[in-house]
Amino acid sequence: MTGRNSRTFLVRLWGVRGSIPAPGATTVRYGGETTCMEVRIGERVLIIDCGTGIRHLGAAMSREGVRDVDLLLTHTHLDHVCGLPFFAPAYDKDVSVRFWAGHLGAEEGTLEDVLKRMMSPPIFPMSVCGLTGVTFNAFSPGDRLPLGGSFTVDTMLLNHPGGAIAYRISCDDRVFCTVTDHEHGNPEIDARLADFVAGADAMIYDTMYTEQEYQSHVGWGHSTWEKCLDLAERADVRMPILFHHDPDRTDDELDRLADVIRKRHGGAMIAHQGLELSL
Repeated sequence: MTGRNSRTFLVRLWGVRGSIPAPGATTVRYGGETTCMEVRIGERVLIIDCGTGIRHLGAAMSREGVRDVDLLLTHTHLDHVCGLPFFAPAYDKDVSVRFWAGHLGAEEGTLEDVLKRMMSPPIFPMSVCGLTGVTFNAFSPGDRLPLGGSFTVDTMLLNHPGGAIAYRISCDDRVFCTVTDHEHGNPEIDARLADFVAGADAMIYDTMYTEQEYQSHVGWGHSTWEKCLDLAERADVRMPILFHHDPDRTDDELDRLADVIRKRHGGAMIAHQGLELSL
């Protein structure tokens, strides 16, 4: 990445939907791609999740000539990995893509095993073996990832069916946290999470539901925008970002929600495809 110095800390959102892509006339402004985040720290490139948004990110990276990527998975539910077969850099033998996952137990097998189930006939014509320059790395929740560089990446386990990982990325005094996918309500995890995101400049948070909608979705593994702002206020998060939008949530509904949340938290915003943050 030419032209960027070691103090650059950029976040770009390439997909902000949950569960399934939601293209169409009612999702144009906020976007319909599923979860994918790009983090640039100096010359280093991190990606969090490879939902359908990673297809356009991969094309942009190929044009730019990016040759080294760390790809951090929150978990391997389909909406977070279904873009992998269309991530062009993973097929380029001159690009190193290091995958990281920490949510899998012994019964699920390795990350490579899981992705092979998705990328294999008759579900998909090409196998994971066709991905060149790709390595798969496991870690335990709570680990600090050994990525080197001028930044740190800390992890913790969230409350989600099958597990999911939160990431805290710190560089100097700047902090970016991702909390998706997560269901509030476990006192021990909720207390640990407040400490984990404390003082963050920006926090991506799973706001699939409203409090009213959540009442009929308890146990589904997702949270609400109200709990997002509660956590931000409790943990002194400067910019809580509502993320993982319900695929049925329209642009107009999100516009109305944006008006509501700004009155409660001055730094709060709704995630949209193409959002870029400079920390």
